[in-house]
Amino acid sequence: MAKRAALITGGSGGIGLAIARALGEDGYAVTISARRPEKLEAAAEGLRADGIDIHFVPALMGEEGQIVELVRSHRERFGRLDVLVNNAGVGIGEAMDQITVKKLDIQLGANLRGLIVATREALPMLREAGAEHRKALIANMASIAGKKGQGWLSVYSATKAGVVGFSQATQKECENDGIQVTALCPGFVDTDMTEFIREHVSQEDMLRPEDISEAVRYLLRTSPACLIPEIVFTRPGETL
Repeated sequence: MAKRAALITGGSGGIGLAIARALGEDGYAVTISARRPEKLEAAAEGLRADGIDIHFVPALMGEEGQIVELVRSHRERFGRLDVLVNNAGVGIGEAMDQITVKKLDIQLGANLRGLIVATREALPMLREAGAEHRKALIANMASIAGKKGQGWLSVYSATKAGVVGFSQATQKECENDGIQVTALCPGFVDTDMTEFIREHVSQEDMLRPEDISEAVRYLLRTSPACLIPEIVFTRPGETL
């Protein structure tokens, strides 16, 4: 059994990979998951080359059975779970009067439904860790769009607002279990997911994936008495 272990969805690149690297450097055994097996394996090989104890499991967050298998595989490999990072997600822009059900369902499945199912499956292990050291962590990737709705991203905004609400509800249910639940709400982060906006916001003006991974490190270093419901990350000139 690992001394500490983390499971990170959407872990093959961007924010998820940065968090996996940070936690691995801090001594955590890490399971990463993503939908593209080849990209996921390449990310795992890079982390392993840096001495991180890594396990990878391809999974679609819109498929309940694959999420169940992901958590089961993590338990089989590492025997415990101290940190769950629900990072996987997708944003698809559409005008509100042209919303397609297919794209609606993709975003609801990946951004909200999958996060809920992953939390349900992981809670038994997280409660075991919380009983041991009173500092298990669930970090849910929301967005600044979940704090102020964005035009053309109405469905994405709604799912991320749902993540904030679900995080608050989870904390209420787990407040006596030694589990901290935090919604992470960043603005534009320099990842593949924000390529669409680069003609309007330069990469230099975006947040870095490491800004988010350092926040996760901070959450784990606070005392068990300190609960942080959410962290909002803004850029200069960006307000709520």
